[in-house]
Amino acid sequence: MSTDIAIHQFPCLQDNYGFLVHDLESKETACVDTPDAAECLAQAEKRDWKITQIWNTHWHPDHAGGNDAVRAATGCKIIGPQAEADKIGHLDRGVRDGNLVKLGQHTAQVLDVGGHTGGHIAYNLIDYEVTFVGDALFALGCGRMFEGTPEQFWNSLSKLKKLPEETLMFCAHEYTQANAAFALHADPDNEVLQEYAQWIEEKRKEGAPTVPFGLERELETNPFLRADDPDMMARWGGNAPHETFAALRAAKDAFKG
Repeated sequence: MSTDIAIHQFPCLQDNYGFLVHDLESKETACVDTPDAAECLAQAEKRDWKITQIWNTHWHPDHAGGNDAVRAATGCKIIGPQAEADKIGHLDRGVRDGNLVKLGQHTAQVLDVGGHTGGHIAYNLIDYEVTFVGDALFALGCGRMFEGTPEQFWNSLSKLKKLPEETLMFCAHEYTQANAAFALHADPDNEVLQEYAQWIEEKRKEGAPTVPFGLERELETNPFLRADDPDMMARWGGNAPHETFAALRAAKDAFKG
């Protein structure tokens, strides 16, 4: 990653991560979602960074619930999905798929990754191979399908799959250990997955985060990204990848392992 931009990740709430993206030249700072307003502000203050923007991925309270408090403290501008403007409220700029967001001289492209919520978006820092995916994608998992359809969600994941394999994904929750248990159930013969799951166990025993994670390994191990793989389709059924994805998502929702 370039030395003219800094990303600070911090845990908050029960299992969320907050992210601050800081441009060292302009001194602008974007807060990706606002899971815990007090913690977002405290983390920025520790670094002498002033939050100038909020980049919301979707409307859920553990992502947009701190918007008003952060704006009241900093005067920042709030950017978020236009499709969820009525649920988020008080957006300074609503954005859609393909729109560009600037932080100093740096550019993030907005990606429509609806499925978890209907208008969920991600922010892809074009020059850095870094994408903030909210709850659309997790390490070895994806968000619950609260508002979208299987076809919409699969199309969203397919869009993320097409990013450069070197891309680092910053998701909003530390769910990886539980996701690994389901992934092993869903794809038990995957040796790369087995090695990944062991690595996850070791990291969590150390209290270390498993986020961010690389796209390349997810393409080999994340069952939801592999719903178009012939072996996964044969194991889980479906005549099209979105049907296999739907079967996997339903199984994960009911999984007790």
